[in-house]
Parts: sequence; C-alpha cells; structure tokens
Amino acid sequence: MTHQETQNNVEKALEEIRPFLISDGGNIKLLSIEDAIVKVQLEGNCIGCSVNQMTLKNGVEATIKKYAPHIQQVINID
Repeated sequence: MTHQETQNNVEKALEEIRPFLISDGGNIKLLSIEDAIVKVQLEGNCIGCSVNQMTLKNGVEATIKKYAPHIQQVINID
C-alpha cells in the first residue's frame, strides 16, 4: 500500500468516526502518518474528556486498522 493509499484509507476511517466525536462536541484532525504510526489531534470537548484515551484506542485506532491493517498505533498530539 502506498503512502497516499494509506492516507486516503486513514481519512476514510476518520470520516466514519468523526460524526460520533462531533455529536459529543469534539472532533479529530489527522496530523501525519510516519512508519505505521498515525498522529492525530483531538479537538473540542475531546481534549479534556476523561475517556479520550479509550476513545482513541477502542474507537479511532480500531477503525483506522479496519481500513489500514498495517497501522500499528494511533497517538494523540496535544
């Protein structure tokens, strides 16, 4: 999978999960993809949310891996 294909698939995954974040007053932005690690930035209410790490792992990372299985990790950059 090329870098562009990976980026397109990660964007598709984020589009799938974004409505759930927006409904809670938050959002997510893709910052970069480096060596099978996706860097994102949680925005809005997601920043101070006590369950944002669970959302990141169980929601965002799981959805991204569905679209791009070679991704190893998703991390939030404050």
